[in-house]
This record gives sequence, C-alpha cells and structure tokens, in this order.
Amino acid sequence: MAAERFELTIDDVPYSFTATPFTYNTETRYKVMYDGTEHIFTWDSRLGRLAPINDDSSTLPDGLEEAISRRLESSRKI
Repeated sequence: MAAERFELTIDDVPYSFTATPFTYNTETRYKVMYDGTEHIFTWDSRLGRLAPINDDSSTLPDGLEEAISRRLESSRKI
C-alpha cells in the first residue's frame, strides 16, 4: 500500500496531505500527515464514514475532516 499525496481547497484555503494506508487487525486505516501532525483515520460506523481517532483529532476543522474522509473514500474505490 503506497502513500498518496493530495491537495484539497476548503473555504478557499489550500491544504496538502500525505495519506498512507495500513492494515490494523483486518481493517484498512490511513495515516494522514497534515501540517506536521499525524492523524489516523478509520471507519466510524456511527458517522458512516472514515474519521480520525487520535487524541488531537479535534484540531482538524469539521469541514476539513469531512473532505479528507471523502477523498480517502474515493481513493479506496479505485
């Protein structure tokens, strides 16, 4: 599973990310590097989407978190 670099623009602000998929037990998770911080995204059945699970995930703005989730989901289907 190779790392993927991507950019998103949210509210006219550009963001750059590196997402690296990895397997934990039997599920695919994503290590997302953004702004010098690592966030781990995994499937959240309550939200019905990928979401960050690390302690400092609250630092991600909601819109940005949702956009990252959509981007990761679209790359999973390729």
